[in-house]
Amino acid sequence: MSYLIFKTLHILMAVIFLGNILSAIFWKLHADKTGDPKIIAHTLKGIIKSDKIFTMPGVIGILIFGFAGQGIGRIPIDSAWIIWSIVLYVVSGAAFMIKVSPLQKKMLAAAESGISGNFDSTSYKNFSIDWKIWGTVETVLPIIAVILMVFKPV
Repeated sequence: MSYLIFKTLHILMAVIFLGNILSAIFWKLHADKTGDPKIIAHTLKGIIKSDKIFTMPGVIGILIFGFAGQGIGRIPIDSAWIIWSIVLYVVSGAAFMIKVSPLQKKMLAAAESGISGNFDSTSYKNFSIDWKIWGTVETVLPIIAVILMVFKPV
């Protein structure tokens, strides 16, 4: 495969990865506005499922095709824009695995318990605030990595 094919696949994986993250934010905020635990639970189940279908394969694809393109294109791995992009990507992944994913499960549990009528909206809101903070970290860092990849500052 040529460099341009790997580069194209790398970019497509980045689009899938970031697109899913951004759409999850939209749908969660949209569901939260209803205040209905049934809708919130349904939405969170969809977000968690879409992470498995789109985000995680996107993560794997970004890595495989990025490193393949770097190798075939003979781009020095110690280029600052590559190193910093990898650092941002790793920190974003850590934020997702350590904070965002567990918070999504806690919010889902809170919403599901609310379906029967005992919705602890205070706990849900606290989880949601933390999710927004860590979700911002998880989202902004790969966006900065994309900017570094496009502009390739020396």
